[in-house]
Amino acid sequence: MSGYEAMHMSTPDSEATAQALSDYCLDRLAMDAPLDRPASPAELAAAAGATVTAEGLGSAEALRLWADVLGPACISVDHPRFLSFIPSAPTKAAVSFDMLLGASSIYGGSWLESSGAVYAENQALRWIADLVGLPEEAGGVFVQGGTVGNLSALVAAREWALSRRSGVRPERWAVCVTAETHSSVKHALRVVMDVDVIEIPGDERGRLVGSTLRRVIAELSPAAADGIFAVVATAGTTNLGVVDDIDGIADVVAEHGWWLHVDGAYGGAALAAPSARSLFAGVERADSFIVDPHKWFFAPFDSCALVYRDPRQGHAAHTQRAGYLDPVTIEGEWNPSDFSIQLSRRARGLPFWFSLAVHGTHAYRDAVEHTLDVARSGAQLIRDAPHLRLLVEPDLSVLIFERIGWDDSQYTQWSARLLEEQVALVTPTKHHGRVCTRFAIVNPRTSVADIEMLIDSMR
Repeated sequence: MSGYEAMHMSTPDSEATAQALSDYCLDRLAMDAPLDRPASPAELAAAAGATVTAEGLGSAEALRLWADVLGPACISVDHPRFLSFIPSAPTKAAVSFDMLLGASSIYGGSWLESSGAVYAENQALRWIADLVGLPEEAGGVFVQGGTVGNLSALVAAREWALSRRSGVRPERWAVCVTAETHSSVKHALRVVMDVDVIEIPGDERGRLVGSTLRRVIAELSPAAADGIFAVVATAGTTNLGVVDDIDGIADVVAEHGWWLHVDGAYGGAALAAPSARSLFAGVERADSFIVDPHKWFFAPFDSCALVYRDPRQGHAAHTQRAGYLDPVTIEGEWNPSDFSIQLSRRARGLPFWFSLAVHGTHAYRDAVEHTLDVARSGAQLIRDAPHLRLLVEPDLSVLIFERIGWDDSQYTQWSARLLEEQVALVTPTKHHGRVCTRFAIVNPRTSVADIEMLIDSMR
């Protein structure tokens, strides 16, 4: 048997490889994740050398390189003291099913090829739509991440606006955002869609509020105002964790006949927590909504749920026409690729669905509530610490604060020491141009004791 034939055949070697990888995965699932640390290019080159060669290394050596050299150079985002950026803490059930998904070679773009997968994903999307308060006909798709979800929603919004204008385009299309709107939204609008970004000033906590939106719009030139087709509200900003005035924004949107998109990539999961529900008043008025299950809904990377109030708008914008696609573009069948800019698609909502099916939605509610409780306790510890100052009163589970008297280099040294000692990953950030730091708490295994230890380390 030639080398290329063996690549796709079940052989004693391939079976041994599968067993070794299965054992490695099971060991990783069972262990308390090590924090680990990045390595320099020179360190990796010295330890790993050339890994892609003409003859191949063989499975045993390739796995050894990953286990001993390359894997430990990847920080474990599911570590309970990984508190930088927005962490991820997938359930064991979700990660286990992700292994099955990888082994199954499922194409998740059409009903024809993956009706069972699409049915399951749509069950998970229905739960999210119900949390938002969207109508029974709402639906959408799981896409790669919030960047693709936001872009797909805003493309659909522009197509909807164009149809309402009978195909007459304005001088320039425009979308209203605020300073705390995620950078990927602004990048997608400017670079991908070639749309003007109108940045509305936030309030003292960085929130986009309806009254300010109305005032700024009234001051625009008629040509600038004519091009607005959507407003992006954020349900949990990445840096500060605050929720925009969605209801007030929705009032202005309704007055002008625009599209309301709600970016809940991080914070939207808190809709599952009764204690936080009131923060999201008006979210049920959204025309489109996203949330990333790989953030606070305990799914593995990468997964974003995009839900449309009226899926027909997403379908009209994104269905691709080609002769070879005719067998899958059948009326009445739900093809996920018809609702976003992606055609080729992994069924990336399945690990989330499986974990929901295993544990039930009440477990998700309780897990999100627990992380909120830890964040509230952490905020109080910061308020009580004489060497710290809480900079923004938290809405959700992001705590942004400063160490009184520290400069940039001291934050950097502290962060580097925590990582070097394998204690935590906590990185500096900025608020109003001043360096500070933040804890982003989405892992139910993060404890108040963890927060207290990190606070004490700043004395």
